[in-house]
Amino acid sequence: MRHVRAFANFLYGFVIGDDPLIAVAVVAALGLTAVLTDAGLAAWWIMPLAAVGILVVSLHRATRSRGGADLRG
Repeated sequence: MRHVRAFANFLYGFVIGDDPLIAVAVVAALGLTAVLTDAGLAAWWIMPLAAVGILVVSLHRATRSRGGADLRG
C-alpha cells in the first residue's frame, strides 16, 4: 500500500505540479482538440496556441505575485 501511495503522490506532483490552473488548461485544450478532430476539423493548431496562452498567463501571474520584481534573483 505504501508503494501505491508513493506513486499517487508522484503522479499528482507530476501532473498538477505547482499550478493546477495549467493542468486544467492543458486538459481543456486536449478536450477541445479531440472534439474538433472528431467533428472532422483540422485541430492541430489548438495545442501550440494553448501552450503560448498558458505560458503568457502563467508568467503574468508569476510576475504580478512578486510585485513586478526582477525574476533573475
